[in-house]
Amino acid sequence: MNEVKECLRNIEQTYKIFQQQQFTFIAALEHTREDAHDKIRPVASIGQVQAYMDHHCNNTTDRRILLMFLNICSELNKLCQKLEALHPGTSVTNNILEKCKLLVSPSNDLSTIRAKYPHDVVNHLSCDEAKNHYGGVVSLIPIVLDCMKAWVAHSEKLPRNFLHNVSDGNADSQKRTQQDVSAKASTPLGPRPTTLTTATQTLVSYKDYSREQNSKHGKKEHLNGTGRNTWKSLSGPWKPPGKHSF
Repeated sequence: MNEVKECLRNIEQTYKIFQQQQFTFIAALEHTREDAHDKIRPVASIGQVQAYMDHHCNNTTDRRILLMFLNICSELNKLCQKLEALHPGTSVTNNILEKCKLLVSPSNDLSTIRAKYPHDVVNHLSCDEAKNHYGGVVSLIPIVLDCMKAWVAHSEKLPRNFLHNVSDGNADSQKRTQQDVSAKASTPLGPRPTTLTTATQTLVSYKDYSREQNSKHGKKEHLNGTGRNTWKSLSGPWKPPGKHSF
């Protein structure tokens, strides 16, 4: 919770500097809208301001103030993620958080929102500017900051064991994960089973078959040779056909 408060304070300090330059911000929007030939519709989303800066910003002063606005919106978006991860929340805090996430969405329509007392950002605009062009975009940051302060205030009223249990649960989960990793790393590797691929098995079978055939062939030659020698010894020398005296 202390980290969330610190982030919120830093964003507020940056916004105070931005708020002092509201006229510069409006002038930058005027210049970029004119360059984009988009002077009729209101500035209604964060994405629209981003498009103006990326494609229609022609001087460093305008780019600096538009970038400052976009950076604050980005920091608010990151803080929403921190709030969401801090604790599961109640129906009240969850509704506040959902509103914040919707407001800082790049495509959300801001044209109808207006910051009210004690904020005076709308009062610094002309009636036409406030009603038709810039009332929503200048109201965005103060409204989101108020919502986040309300979220922190409601969260601090929750029982201490509520936040404590959530923190302990996250710590236990991380500890179990580390223990599992350590156990796997310390487990000795057993002997790797000998596995033969199909190609290896085929090669072994082929070698066995070759040895078997060679052995049979050698035995056959041995028998053939023995047969010929026996026949020669029994038949005696060759004689021409005809009558012979024995």
